[in-house]
Amino acid sequence: LTYKGTNQAKDTKINRLVHDYELFTMLENENISSMFARFNDIINALIEEAKDLSTLPSDDLLGSLMTHELTMSDQARNEPKKKSIALK
Repeated sequence: LTYKGTNQAKDTKINRLVHDYELFTMLENENISSMFARFNDIINALIEEAKDLSTLPSDDLLGSLMTHELTMSDQARNEPKKKSIALK
């Protein structure tokens, strides 16, 4: 318990990692390989944390994250285009 933490600590860590996943973007002046490494770190940490929770198998976690990603991209496509006003 001291090493792995309480269930509340695990839930908090998973919530933070999911938040990091949801907001993941390429950083300015970052190359593809370092971006991919950061992304893999987040996913691997999520899977590792999920292994410790019997209620959240890693396959379900990955499926949930992929579904969320698709939902977010669908919402972004369906948002009405904002009109911009150009000044002379």
